[in-house]
Amino acid sequence: MEGHWIRLNRLFSDGKRAVVVAADHGFFIGPIPGTIDLPQAVEAWSQADGILLSPGMLSTCGHVFSQRGAPSAIVRLDWSTVFGARWGFTGAHPAEVVDPAAALAMGADLGLASFTLTMAQETVDRDNIEHFARLVEAKRACGLPLIGELFPVAPNDLTAEELFRQVHTGCRVLAELGADIIKTYFTGERFADTVEATPVPILVLGAEKLPNEVDALELAQRSIRAGARGVVFGRNVIQASDPAAMISALRAVVKEDADPTEAAREAGLLAPRE
Repeated sequence: MEGHWIRLNRLFSDGKRAVVVAADHGFFIGPIPGTIDLPQAVEAWSQADGILLSPGMLSTCGHVFSQRGAPSAIVRLDWSTVFGARWGFTGAHPAEVVDPAAALAMGADLGLASFTLTMAQETVDRDNIEHFARLVEAKRACGLPLIGELFPVAPNDLTAEELFRQVHTGCRVLAELGADIIKTYFTGERFADTVEATPVPILVLGAEKLPNEVDALELAQRSIRAGARGVVFGRNVIQASDPAAMISALRAVVKEDADPTEAAREAGLLAPRE
C-alpha cells in the first residue's frame, strides 16, 4: 500500500493543510462561468494542492498535472441524483462511472465519491452505504486514496441542527466505511465536535458562491480553526475576480493562519492600505 500513502501524503505536502479547487460542476449542471474553457481555466489553479475533475476532463486538462510540483489530480468516480435538487430531484441515488483502478490508470492521484446519509429514507441510505463500500473495496485493491463527499439532500433547506446531525453522523460512518478523507459542509460552532469524532481528515467545501472573496476566506479560517485539514472550494475560486490570486490568499489563510482581510490584500484582491 506504499502507493496509497504516497498519493495521500502528497495532498498534505510538508504536513500542511490542503487547498483544493473543485471544477467538476459541468458533470452535474453543465457549463458555468469560470469553466467554459476548462483546459485554459485550469492553468490559473496550478498553485492549488489538488484539483477535482470529472473523469472525462482529466485527459483534456492533463497538461496541468504533468509537471514537477503539480497539483494532485482528484477524479470523481460517481454521479448522484443528490445534485439534482434544482430539477426537482428529491433523493440521492449514486451511480459509479469509473472504477478506482481505471481512474488510477488515467492518471488520478485520488478518487472522490459522493455519500448521503438521510437517517430518514432507509432505501437511500442502504444504497449509499452499499455503493461507497464497493468503491472502498476497489480502491484498496489498487492503492487509490478515496475521498468521501458527504452531501445531504437539498442542504439549503435543512435547519442548522438537521445539517449538523447529518454531517456529524455521516462523517463517522464514512470513516468507518474506509474513506481516507472526507469533504463536507462546515456546520458552525459544533463542527469541532465532528472533527474530534472523525478519525480521518475533513476538508470543508465552499458550496454556493459567496458575495465576495473575503467572505470565502473567512469561511476557510473558521473551518481550519475548528480542525478542518483544508478546503475544497469551487465557485469561490473559479468565479473569483482573480482565481490565481484567490488561491494565493487561501494558501495564506489555510496553511499559514493568515488574517483573511490581510491575505486578500496581499494577494491583490483588495486595494492596498493608504
